[in-house]
Amino acid sequence: MHKCKIAPAIELSSISKTFVTTSGDLVHALDDTSIVIHSGEFITVVGASGCGKTTLLRLIAGLEHCTSGTIVINGARQAGPSEQAGIVFQDPTLLPWRTVLQNVLLPVEVLRLDAVTYGRRARALLDTVGLKDFENKYPHELSGGMRQRVAIARALVIDPEMLLMDEPFGALDALTRDQLNLELLDIWSATQKTVLLITHSITESVFLADRVIVMSPRPGRVLEELAIDLPRPRTLDMINNQDFGRYARRIRGLLDAHINGHHGSRRL
Repeated sequence: MHKCKIAPAIELSSISKTFVTTSGDLVHALDDTSIVIHSGEFITVVGASGCGKTTLLRLIAGLEHCTSGTIVINGARQAGPSEQAGIVFQDPTLLPWRTVLQNVLLPVEVLRLDAVTYGRRARALLDTVGLKDFENKYPHELSGGMRQRVAIARALVIDPEMLLMDEPFGALDALTRDQLNLELLDIWSATQKTVLLITHSITESVFLADRVIVMSPRPGRVLEELAIDLPRPRTLDMINNQDFGRYARRIRGLLDAHINGHHGSRRL
């Protein structure tokens, strides 16, 4: 198992989040959610569409404020967007008029950091994600998987303490997704970052994680946290073994039971 430091990197205590729609309706996205994530852990969050997974990530990133509860990042109460978090979304959101290297360096420019020092880091990251020869290419010249690799390098360029990923590979084909999952584990192992990854995929959630957090339908609550006791480094062959299947069936059972129960209660 990956070794973790003792102090929590992220601590959510009784988080709730309610949105007000443009029509004035209330949407209760998260309810009484508490999670502790330790430094260096790889955590995945899995649940049905609309269960509050993305809201959870945005709250941790400081892009949204919780309605109630507290969020503590590395011992300090969170007060807004943090340079401690690198974020990767499903859409890589690269600027089409900037080269690959220029896209990776965007956070460096925004934060007015040293261009020479971080230029070296950006090139090293592009080498790490397999894009050493593509730094002067433009986004339209890249495949979907390559664009997402650029987004990962951009998220890591300022050396954040945690990496927050919102279904980063959800739009990719299965073979590319598998390859990027393996590459992500290599990057995580090399950098010792704290990683929180949101996914719809039960297989992906088990394959990547130290722990899987299973969320209920909206309003999102933690149904269960499963510690994944599979050896590392992970290989794709593990997906077919008995222990992997046991974890996947447990998560599927939790999701099916609550989704069916949720739908049933709505019909009453």
